[in-house]
Amino acid sequence: MSNLFIRRKYSFLACIGAPLNHCHVIRLFLFLLLSVLGQTLGLAAESLPLPKEMPWDLAALKKVPAFEWVRQKGGVHSVLYAGEKYRGKPTRVFAYYASPRTLGKGGDDNVPGIVLVHGGGGAAFANWAELWAKRGYAAIAMDLAGCGEGLQRLPDGGPNQSHTEKFGTIDEPLENQWSYHAVANVVRGHSLLRSFKEVDADRIALTGISWGGYLTCIVAGVDDRFTVAMPVYGCGFLRDNSAWKKVEFGKMTQPQSDKWHRLWDPSRYIGSAKMPVMFLNGTNDFAYPMDSYAKTCELVQSEKNYSIQLRMKHGHIFDFPEFFLFVDQYIRKGTPMPLVARPIIKEGRVSSTVKSSTKILSANLHYTSGLHEQNGKRSWTTVPLIVDGQQIHGAAPPQDATVWYIDVSDERKAVTSSEVMLTQDG
Repeated sequence: MSNLFIRRKYSFLACIGAPLNHCHVIRLFLFLLLSVLGQTLGLAAESLPLPKEMPWDLAALKKVPAFEWVRQKGGVHSVLYAGEKYRGKPTRVFAYYASPRTLGKGGDDNVPGIVLVHGGGGAAFANWAELWAKRGYAAIAMDLAGCGEGLQRLPDGGPNQSHTEKFGTIDEPLENQWSYHAVANVVRGHSLLRSFKEVDADRIALTGISWGGYLTCIVAGVDDRFTVAMPVYGCGFLRDNSAWKKVEFGKMTQPQSDKWHRLWDPSRYIGSAKMPVMFLNGTNDFAYPMDSYAKTCELVQSEKNYSIQLRMKHGHIFDFPEFFLFVDQYIRKGTPMPLVARPIIKEGRVSSTVKSSTKILSANLHYTSGLHEQNGKRSWTTVPLIVDGQQIHGAAPPQDATVWYIDVSDERKAVTSSEVMLTQDG
């Protein structure tokens, strides 16, 4: 049985959470057949349906929330908008907003937009919104920890973002749990951004970092109005392998773990994404390891691309060149990023093809033989590959490799990758 078949079977069953009976075998076979044919022919397969058990009222979240401006002076404005009830009381969400117009650059209406989702320990970042506004985008960056400006708790703020609110409230009502509020507040922020006269509602991107990447994976599945989604670091299958596997999931009973996974794990939602999804991560990320990451990426049936980078630092880093190039590609019809096809190993050689509008300067094979649960400490070996037009080839990774992938660097010094390849060991 091929590695592709094994991984697709695992991902599909994990997503639907159903036992494998005769009917499911037939449906699984058809799904895998269509998926493989689609990949072979370069076609996107149909997105998976959303789970029947949905924590959010999506119709309500897609309406413009009540809001008021806190400040409309200077280059970056601030706003409060209505959130979900928390412990029975209404909440409001603080956000920064910036655009070419707020920066004094004037310009026409119908500028593209972007929703910026911070990670754990982060907040609404004014400089993040300003950065994208300088690039011609209308940007909204909301706080997801119940805080306002200067990290001050709002009197009507939602839950904080500690592990207690993220994991320890699993037996409480939905409205007391952080993931419920965070996803809702991102979708509401999107609805607010779309309502602004200067924003082109048909050209809005979504990106998030770390826990914001986790949220981006979920929101990409539940909010189909985005043009492109770009999770950074974040992924699903967190109870299988992640920074929280032993401590947070280790504290839970099996029913609690099952409930958290069913409600809040991105693997339940990202397969429903209809927009292109751009994945960025580092090989040694301490929080979101490569095995969980690869399984998450596999669920996406829409167009997707990757930038997996050696020992990429983890943090609220806003200016990797790939961030801008990926978003501009879909929002502003910028020059596309190179697209590396799924690698093939045959007779001790690895090969792939690359579709690119820019000159490819180099290609490399990266592999590790370390265990998945030691992701942050694994050493990686890099082997240069030969670039021959659109063909890439060279020596295959060793048989004891647990993870490997191919990447290319183009004349813009941007790195794009093949999908992450997992073996059955590790």
